[in-house]
Amino acid sequence: MKHVPYVKAFCFLLSLSPIAWLFYGAFTDRLGANPIEYIIRDLGTWALTFLLITLAITPLRRIMGWNWLLRLRRMFGLFAFFYVVLHFTSYIWWDQSFDWAEIWKDIVKRPFITVGFAAFLMLIPLAATSTNAMIKRLGARRWQLLHRLVYPIAMFGVLHYWWLVKRDVTKPLIYTLVLAALLAFRIVYKYVEEHRSGKSRPLAN
Repeated sequence: MKHVPYVKAFCFLLSLSPIAWLFYGAFTDRLGANPIEYIIRDLGTWALTFLLITLAITPLRRIMGWNWLLRLRRMFGLFAFFYVVLHFTSYIWWDQSFDWAEIWKDIVKRPFITVGFAAFLMLIPLAATSTNAMIKRLGARRWQLLHRLVYPIAMFGVLHYWWLVKRDVTKPLIYTLVLAALLAFRIVYKYVEEHRSGKSRPLAN
């Protein structure tokens, strides 16, 4: 598809729009009574959104035959990491003021922070090995094995969201259903492919 570079550039700019909105909201006082909490939660929600967008690339490619989508997957995955880093940085900076003792106490004693921090740690090696050079260095098989961490990361991210929300669970439920559908597609596709070929194949990222 000859227009992929333009599509990629458009998606890149669109992926930055949540940051632009937060800046706009901060300068126009549209972030509610607790702007710090709003920013932290909004960044976390976008991190999970980009993670699910990344996982949606393979099903869309399989169903629609849009192989060019693969050229966007790495970018969306890195944006997921980018928003996770901003989410975590906002928490330790604005919410905890770099009080490492309190941060560690939160990680140990509050389950939703525990799973969120675990997901963040697991994302680091995925982001660090996202380049073509690292794929060659690790080898395709080991690289694919490492990047299957995206599945528990997504599960932990959804669980983090569930445990964070205390009242209206509509949004966490939507994210859960989307993730369940994306994982179910992979399981069904793997089963169909095995049935056709008689061979065992790993789940596609």
